[in-house]
Amino acid sequence: MVERALRGVVREALTQAAEGGLPGNHHFYLTFTTDNPDVDIPSYLKEQYPEEMTIVLQHQFFGLELDTAGFAVTLSFNNKHERLVIPFAAITTFADPSVNFALQFQRIPGAEDPSPPLPSQDHLEAPETADEPPKEEDGSKIVTLDNFRKK
Repeated sequence: MVERALRGVVREALTQAAEGGLPGNHHFYLTFTTDNPDVDIPSYLKEQYPEEMTIVLQHQFFGLELDTAGFAVTLSFNNKHERLVIPFAAITTFADPSVNFALQFQRIPGAEDPSPPLPSQDHLEAPETADEPPKEEDGSKIVTLDNFRKK
């Protein structure tokens, strides 16, 4: 849950940058795994950075676009513009040195986004009030917070 929430911070920061640019001295360092199957970068960059790569979003980045799975951005490498597509699941570090802020994530090589959307409230069942916790189909017990509250 914590990783999902913190990846949401990255998503929100990038959304604000895409919509209004980076204010003041803000700039982002993003490190991501290049071996994630959903990362789309030019082959020469993949060869140069076979496991991990860091990009900087500061003065010259173009076409920053986001969706629920990740983001795409155009950056300049050796005076050539290249489009990078990076899923949020591939990000291992997010930092904004202008405000001394950084987040580090677990490396999930080749994993899908570990932060699927949360279910809507209409799909959640009411908590059980019986003394015995309900069981899942696999036989595991569901433990509610009521079990830990003082009575």
